[in-house]
Amino acid sequence: MNKNSEVIHLHHGSGGEHMTKLLNEVIFKILKNDVLEVRHDGAFLNLQGNLAFSTDSYVVSPIFFKGGNIGELAVNGTVNDLSMCGAVPKYLSLALIIEEGFGLDEFTQIIKSIKEAADKANVQIVTGDTKVVEKGKGDHIYINTSGIGVVHEKANIKIENIKEGDAIIINGAIASHGMAIMSEREGLEFESDILSDTINLNHTIKDLMDRFGDKIHFLRDATRGGLASVLNEIAVDANLGIAIFEEKIKVENQVRSACELLGLDPLYVANEGVFVCIAASEIKEEVVQILQKINPNASEIGFVTAEHPSKIIIESAFGGKRVIKPLVGEQLPRIC
Repeated sequence: MNKNSEVIHLHHGSGGEHMTKLLNEVIFKILKNDVLEVRHDGAFLNLQGNLAFSTDSYVVSPIFFKGGNIGELAVNGTVNDLSMCGAVPKYLSLALIIEEGFGLDEFTQIIKSIKEAADKANVQIVTGDTKVVEKGKGDHIYINTSGIGVVHEKANIKIENIKEGDAIIINGAIASHGMAIMSEREGLEFESDILSDTINLNHTIKDLMDRFGDKIHFLRDATRGGLASVLNEIAVDANLGIAIFEEKIKVENQVRSACELLGLDPLYVANEGVFVCIAASEIKEEVVQILQKINPNASEIGFVTAEHPSKIIIESAFGGKRVIKPLVGEQLPRIC
């Protein structure tokens, strides 16, 4: 931070002149849209159809990392949660908890990233809140985003729709986000070009819904706890088994090396742009082809089975098999 740059003070959250200036010159100026410009205590929205609603809070440390920052992470995370419901995201709220002394330049950069991410996802920030806490009572900035979207007319994303023989498909290589964060953590820094995979997934999901409708049985993004945790949750909730093939799960070489250095299993490392798609077997090739046009690392990694209900069995390239158990404890705190 530039020593001569302005910082956030407690009076920026007091509701007075300084707060008005912060809102007008940074937040409203950058995030400007017709709904937000009403500047009411809430937003007036025009929505029709079945709605999906989601909320999430972001406390990632560090707040700036290779491939992104907490601002775009907050937008993409909530957009993706709505997308996993089979919804088309429309509107987000934005709540900011800022620590006194946080640099105004850094704050402005985060708001600009929020705007850019929202534009890419074709969503609007329509309401929000700003609070400032005393020095030492926060960690630079925390963000909460809530979102609302319209459920796609062809979507039927439910755990009970999962059937024996369904294909397990992922849209890219795993563990990049977690390792991007860890590569910059204090005390754990190492030379790395690993980038976070944070990205909006809503356009991809809408394309799948348009083409395949209810043949897409289930969707879930593999964030905290990674791919292994998501698959375990699905297997337990569906009371079905899942068989996966280790060689089908893509991990970038430098990500794999970083995991080995830190003694971490990529299967349990957080992602921000990877989702699990459970689809009817008759469409699996088409789904993979569509996803590979966006990311060549997309692949069919396994299938649903009636054998070993509630368990994940992974098969190595050499034919050995082992159980993938749920994550115990917190492997990587403050990852999103």
